[in-house]
Amino acid sequence: MTLVDYDAEAEAYDRTRGGEPRAEAAAAAVHALLPATARTLLDLACGTGIVTARLGRPGLRVLGADPSYGMLRRAGARGVPVVLADGTRLPFAGGSLDAVSAVWLLHLLREPGLLGAVVAEVARVLRPGGVFLATVDKDAAHDVGSDIDAVLAPHLTGDPADAWADVVRAGVVCGLVPVGETGFHGSGQGCSPREAAEAVRAGRYASRVRPRTSAAALAGELESLPDPERRRGEPRYRLVAFRRTA
Repeated sequence: MTLVDYDAEAEAYDRTRGGEPRAEAAAAAVHALLPATARTLLDLACGTGIVTARLGRPGLRVLGADPSYGMLRRAGARGVPVVLADGTRLPFAGGSLDAVSAVWLLHLLREPGLLGAVVAEVARVLRPGGVFLATVDKDAAHDVGSDIDAVLAPHLTGDPADAWADVVRAGVVCGLVPVGETGFHGSGQGCSPREAAEAVRAGRYASRVRPRTSAAALAGELESLPDPERRRGEPRYRLVAFRRTA
């Protein structure tokens, strides 16, 4: 399957990913785990800034980072201060940030060693006592128990990049320990079989589905489900907090 081109996807990204209701829920979850003492927050892989723009509060400086020019243009239009960077090389001094958030990023880090590299770079820029807030187990939030899930199951890789245990292991190596978690619904993101089929064709399931899976065949199977326009249940995402110990 073809991976998403995020420069090309920027214009449609918010509309196809739950829009403002999902962004509001994600931002509220970040705030629930963000220490009141935090004065700087980097939103890693900020995308269009739809979540980032909602993370501000009095006394907190929020920045966004993303490797996609197209995404950053939209984030900048929302008034989000941004830098062009990926998670393996951040343009910040060591120990200079109070918090880093990564909402819907870790599941994309499928190349060997990439999860560990990103988590280590986050640990580098955090001050001692700083926090890393990240979504984990994203695949498990989608379509669980639905007929969509039943169609997708035989095609899934079975080894998500953002598995909780793997993220914890990567964090421990660089001094990040789990200290709390919360959850939030993907409001407005309940998916119909027709929408799932469109997402498969667009490459939006590429991080979940085996690379040799035929997108056309899988999309056709999804569209053949009963009541293909009816949306199934909304996903519930898991957000965890890690603290840098030293």
